[in-house]
Amino acid sequence: MASQDVLGQTTRLASSSALLQVLFRVVTFGLNAFTLRYLSRELLGVVNVRLTLLYSTVVFLAREAFRRACLSGSTKRNWTKTINLLWLTVPLGVFWSVFLGLVWLHLLEVPDPSVVPHYQAGVVAFGLSAVIELLGEPFWVLAQAHLFVRLKVIAESLSVVSKCILTVILVVCYPQWGLYIFSFAQLLYVSILVICYVIYFVMFLGSPEATKKSFPVARMKALLPNLVEDETFVNWKEARLTWSFFKQSFLKQILTEGERYVMTFLNVLNFGDQGVYDIVNNLGSLVARFIFLPIEESFYVFFAKVLERGKNVKDQKQDDVAMAANVLELLLKLVLLIGLTITVFGYAYSQLALDIYGGSMLSSGTGPDLLRCYSLYVLFLAINGVTECFTFALMCKEEVDRYNFVMLALSFTFLCVSYFLTRWYSSIGFILANCFNMGIRIAHSIHYIYDFFKESTYRPLTGLLPSPFLVLVYIISGVITGFSEVFFCCDKGWMGRLVHISTGALCFAATIITMFYTETKLIHFVRSQ
Repeated sequence: MASQDVLGQTTRLASSSALLQVLFRVVTFGLNAFTLRYLSRELLGVVNVRLTLLYSTVVFLAREAFRRACLSGSTKRNWTKTINLLWLTVPLGVFWSVFLGLVWLHLLEVPDPSVVPHYQAGVVAFGLSAVIELLGEPFWVLAQAHLFVRLKVIAESLSVVSKCILTVILVVCYPQWGLYIFSFAQLLYVSILVICYVIYFVMFLGSPEATKKSFPVARMKALLPNLVEDETFVNWKEARLTWSFFKQSFLKQILTEGERYVMTFLNVLNFGDQGVYDIVNNLGSLVARFIFLPIEESFYVFFAKVLERGKNVKDQKQDDVAMAANVLELLLKLVLLIGLTITVFGYAYSQLALDIYGGSMLSSGTGPDLLRCYSLYVLFLAINGVTECFTFALMCKEEVDRYNFVMLALSFTFLCVSYFLTRWYSSIGFILANCFNMGIRIAHSIHYIYDFFKESTYRPLTGLLPSPFLVLVYIISGVITGFSEVFFCCDKGWMGRLVHISTGALCFAATIITMFYTETKLIHFVRSQ
């Protein structure tokens, strides 16, 4: 497949994934606002922090390394061996689910049954849901490698909508069920997700469309583990790369979910405060996750296909290097501007957003300051996502192994920093520790990118330098909206709020117009894709 075709399909995948993330976060956003009226903060804290952490940890440790290894390189490979390797995620998931489930049940603090009923059933259900989701992993990787955009959008949309409908019905009709509500909804979500992928491939394999595309798998039986005579069960090169990524994924999970581990294992916040933190965290990450995560996932595939892992810039095809450098530069510029916009405007509108969303329960106390800090953290997330997706797509096995030692030191440092900052600044300490963590990871990735391109004429890191005039507009907008918040929000009634919102809208419009005139190369790239 030509590099330009890969870029076009990758961009469509990122766009569709972004729209999908919009659906996820908006539905979750509305669901939390709805359930706040019916359920306690403690119950939401246990579901959104404790049980979701169990599910995400099992799934991440069982499949992340396999995904990265099996999505690297060309789609022309021995897919039988790749599929065999992917099926190993299921027994690995069963192990992590049982092991961590026992930890969650017997080593962690058990919530008060009168406040959070059916905790044990919730642990079992969320652990089981992780294993069920892993049953669809070979289908997911095969679809992602061949850029089946529509399948991912439909499957995950149906799953999340079904989950939310069931949750709302049970919350309204049977609020006394407690964690049973979220357990049933979680199991429904993963079941529909896997069933959608299975049904699609049952209909697709053997069809004229599959034949036209020369799809490497012809029958559903080929998607099950298969022994090949006189050959190894798996591709050992992929298996060794998976092991390297597995060691890294274990550390990356600690860094990604570090604050939840600190909350869960060190009890620095009670379940009610954990619930408030998670709600604010979801609100703060609304834009970050539905834009930055799809870009990272999709363009990891692009860079892995266009450039060859482990080779220096001189040994790569120079046309592909030029395209990769140009795309990296423009991606960095795109996420930087999005991050700066959220940071600048998020500071002045955090309290208003929380007041509208959850009333005084969220807008009073540390809630606004927490969301303001998160607005800064979004900028770090934006840059780190793109720099790491390029770095991980190019690292050879030895470089991945070396990076694992860096991650080990960073994981330990991050947990220590999180613990002490939380003791000093409560939940705000988590955001500050995450900023520190992301800053170190960004510095490492930037160093790798600089070393990779230093022997070429390409300088993609210039994407991190916005126009000076645009920076000036950001500063002016931040000052104006800051004064607007002081004078018009949020205890001046709805008229004052409307004035504050109108002021922000005008400043935002001025910022966007300035972007169109100062970042013409980026605007052309976005329009052309």
